[in-house]
Amino acid sequence: MDQDKIIKIYANSDSRIQLKMIPGHFVTSQSHITHYLDLTTMKSRCSEAQNIAAALAANYESSIPVDTIVCMDGLEVVGAYLAEELTKAGVLSMNAHQTIYVITPEFNSTGQMIFRDNYEPMINNKNILILNGSITTGSTLNRAIESVLYYGGKIRGVAAIYSCIDSVASLPVHSIFQSRDIPDYHSYRSDNCPMCKNRQKIDAIVSSYGYSML
Repeated sequence: MDQDKIIKIYANSDSRIQLKMIPGHFVTSQSHITHYLDLTTMKSRCSEAQNIAAALAANYESSIPVDTIVCMDGLEVVGAYLAEELTKAGVLSMNAHQTIYVITPEFNSTGQMIFRDNYEPMINNKNILILNGSITTGSTLNRAIESVLYYGGKIRGVAAIYSCIDSVASLPVHSIFQSRDIPDYHSYRSDNCPMCKNRQKIDAIVSSYGYSML
């Protein structure tokens, strides 16, 4: 990956939060995209994770209860800080311990999101906030919503670092960066990708874990 091509975008809410992206031709499990959004340091550096959590927490009123944060895309560090920020802001937890759980789902061989039996009590009849890294097509988020509802959870909100969509399943998506911040960012179905039609080489296969160059 050519690090010289990195572009940095700063959040309007906090100039300490910067989104790194690299233009090119990238392949995900869902689509082909024009930019790789590098969330690596956001997910692993405590100072950045704390700033992100504070920015996201500002979107939630204390009247909305949150018992459990379901962390997608490896955002457990951000999730832990978000739980702390929500607690400081007076967001109530209705579970017996009056504290917010931070958990990560698993995916089975067919791509379905599952929770083991020992995690089900943290989902069933609990108020859930889903935390995402980036949302493009919304298909992964929809699977997450379906899974939480299947296990008896009540979804109270959706948060993300970057999102192309403003809402899903009648729920607003609160994100730090939106599509207007990256106007050249596009996502295409694999069978209708103009970059492929123009024979532009694929730079890397990307996922929530990072990228693998080709």
